[in-house]
Amino acid sequence: MKKTVLIFGLISGAVAAAMMFATLPFVDRIGFDKGVLVGYTTIILSFLLVFFGIRSYRENIGGGTITFGRAFAVGILITLISCVCYVVAWEILYYNFMPDFADKYAAHVLEKAKAAGATAEVIQAQMDEMKKMKRILDNPLSNAAVTFLEPFPVGLLITLISALILRKRKKPSSSESAVNAVA
Repeated sequence: MKKTVLIFGLISGAVAAAMMFATLPFVDRIGFDKGVLVGYTTIILSFLLVFFGIRSYRENIGGGTITFGRAFAVGILITLISCVCYVVAWEILYYNFMPDFADKYAAHVLEKAKAAGATAEVIQAQMDEMKKMKRILDNPLSNAAVTFLEPFPVGLLITLISALILRKRKKPSSSESAVNAVA
């Protein structure tokens, strides 16, 4: 199981990381609103490797069969490895290429609130929230924890769906079928 999980987890993580680095030159053009769409599309695409990893395990190691539990275990391990790669890539990007990300995001949020006609109290509350977010992002450990929680729910959902789709029980042999039919 280790080999399958490592291979597919690292490929999934590499896809997510490569897409993050590939979109870096276009961050300002994409913007924050479209950035969420691009980001989660990338995450979903990278987690397609969970499905293929479970299927590979079922066909190559499980002899064509796999229980839901084993499929879930394979999928969640692939997800965890991919999420760790995602976090490492984000930490590199944030601290080396986008140190002003939190400030730009805060300005974007406040600008949207003002454009929507928010009251001074609401704007102040959002400013306070953005200051908290910046403190979290400026601490590498809390940044890593928050970043891990971004792709993980998507990976968990894809793992559950893939495990349900790919589970396959052994077919009873003809002698077992005959015994069950007589009993």
